[in-house]
This record gives sequence, structure tokens and C-alpha cells, in this order.
Amino acid sequence: MQSAPAPDGPAPDGPALDGAAARGRVALNRHRQRELYGSPLGDRVRRLTATLGITQARLARTLGVSPAMLSQLASARRVKIGDPAVLARLHLLDQRCAAAPPRGRAAVEELLDEVGRARLQWTAHDGEPARGAPVPAGSGPAGPGTAGAALRAVAPPARLAAAAATLAPAFPELAEVLRQAARGSGTGTAPARASGPRRAPRRHW
Repeated sequence: MQSAPAPDGPAPDGPALDGAAARGRVALNRHRQRELYGSPLGDRVRRLTATLGITQARLARTLGVSPAMLSQLASARRVKIGDPAVLARLHLLDQRCAAAPPRGRAAVEELLDEVGRARLQWTAHDGEPARGAPVPAGSGPAGPGTAGAALRAVAPPARLAAAAATLAPAFPELAEVLRQAARGSGTGTAPARASGPRRAPRRHW
């Protein structure tokens, strides 16, 4: 007895199901980007390239990310920007273009070079990039429940100092926080010393 021939064409719902799943993932990733960054990254990338008249590869070079990575972010195949400095440059470029779009190729290149060279720090209270001096040494509270106390709870001073040295070239403000935490380790824990001159021990002859 011969078996019935297999039907021509793909299995029901095979590639179609895969395509629907991929579109669903992209839609979910765009929604997550909107929650994280205010709008899907693809919309922001297209707006910037159109405003500035540049390619996506040129934008990637300014932001400090590879063209392939920016393509994945813009197409929502990847959700998050891993480097805070890249995100800060993207925000800065958005702000500058919204406030006063550059006119002319020379002005565009000047803006791109300025943003690409900018050393930015992140202010968590409002989600906006800021340029300025690193966090001053000794600023902020040092008591229990602070960031320094939390860092000291998970790592000894030597490791905090080593992490600060590693982060300093790219993230000086984070390095300063780590240095402050390392310096603050053990403060307030030394036993109190009696005031007044120390008495010499009595000698017995």
C-alpha cells in the first residue's frame, strides 16, 4: 500500500508563523524603546538623518557606535543602548537640532564634530545629558542608605579604587563616585581616642 504523496508547498503556518513572531518581537521592542527613551529609536534616527542630511553610518560615527549596532537599534532588533555616552550624545544631538537646526553642510559637520568630541555625564534625576565638572569630592551624604554605603557593602575599598581607575577615562563622574565610596570606607568606625596628653607608664626600679 503506497502512502499519499506529500502536498506541495511549505508546511501550514511555517514561514508565516515565523514572520508573524518576528514582527511581534519588533513591535514589542519598539514599545520597550518608547518606554525607555520616549520614542522608538528608529524614529529618532530617521528624524536626525533627515534633519541633518546625513547617512545612518555618519550618525553612528558621531554617536560612537558601529553602523551595524545602530541599524539593529533603529530596526528594533535590539532594544537598549548599552553605552551611556552614546545615549547622552543622541539626546544632545536631538536637543540641538530641535532648538536650532544647522543650516549648510559646514554647520552640520561642525555640530557633528562637537557632539562626537563631547565628554558627557548623565544626570539621573531628569534623564538629560549634562556637560560640566565631575562630581565634587566629598559632595553628597555619606551616611547609611546612600550610594557610597551600598557600594561599600558589596566591595572592599581596594576593589572600588580599581574600578574607579578602570572607568576614569570614559566615565570620570562614575569613577569619582567610586573613589568617594572607597575613601569613605570605614569612616566613623574607628574607636574614639581619649583626649588630653598620654601618661607615661610608671617604671619600677
